[in-house]
Amino acid sequence: MAQVLSDFAIQKEPENLLVGLETNDDAAVYDLKDGRYLISTLDFFTPIVDDPYTFGQIAACNSLSDVYAMGGRPTMAMNIVCFPNCLEPQVLKDILRGGYDKMVEAGCLVVGGHTVQDDEPKYGLSVIGFCKPDELITNKGAKVGDIILMTKPIGTGIINTAIKGDLAKASDIEEAVATMSTLNAFGLDAIQKAGGANGLTDITGFGLGGHLIEMMEGADLSCELYGEEIAALQSATDFAKMGLVPKGAYDNKKYFRDKYESDFKDYMDDLIFNPETSGGLLISVDEKRGHKILENLQNAPFAPAYIGRVTEKKEKRIYVKERGLD
Repeated sequence: MAQVLSDFAIQKEPENLLVGLETNDDAAVYDLKDGRYLISTLDFFTPIVDDPYTFGQIAACNSLSDVYAMGGRPTMAMNIVCFPNCLEPQVLKDILRGGYDKMVEAGCLVVGGHTVQDDEPKYGLSVIGFCKPDELITNKGAKVGDIILMTKPIGTGIINTAIKGDLAKASDIEEAVATMSTLNAFGLDAIQKAGGANGLTDITGFGLGGHLIEMMEGADLSCELYGEEIAALQSATDFAKMGLVPKGAYDNKKYFRDKYESDFKDYMDDLIFNPETSGGLLISVDEKRGHKILENLQNAPFAPAYIGRVTEKKEKRIYVKERGLD
């Protein structure tokens, strides 16, 4: 999809456009030439949980995440809504209320939006944020020797598949909702208090593996990923062992198959390439600042994980090892 979009991008990018489509980054960045960078993004999708208010919260968190993943703070947003006439208006009110409440938590204004009739409900937001020049972090800044950190456990796509199949228990759903409805502000706070990072993205549709490959391609490097250190939701791990894996995980593995090599021949690769919704931040950072980030995340909503290390460029972008930490 990114390649299709890039075919219709403007032919000559203005010098003020610092980040566009070229590296599959999380948002566009425009230099306002006044000591601020403007960050622009949008995202929306169909419901992944039954409760409309919770769906609104998750969709808002997901939309905001791309601003945090560029080192910015969200400032203003507009709703994007597709809604069928067959549903009660109260459902739409609950979705919008969920999104609004999460925007208030983020300190981001909601200033309207646009609604169209559709056969299936869809919701998300376009978001504008800002950062200072020294706060911007893209997905292509990784350096050899960096350690790789993640701030939320993976596995939401697998649990969402279990929900659709009526196989997920209430506790499974609560576990997934807790991660998907948590703003990634806590991760950015930890990064900025530690003095920044070299590379940054959030983990969404391509899964941990796909987005890490994009980071390595952006930096033209490779990395080792340590399977035993990857944080995953327990119920997602259990479902993956049963073979309950979304089609998106297989699509991701197929799409990236020439760019990774794995020592695992079981469920671990399915977890790594499982598409995430409102996933955590994926960080490439030098070891000194990396350990400061880990210290800053000690009281975070989720335990951070030190999952790999960046290496010189090799034949593959990712080498998934069983373990590798000292």
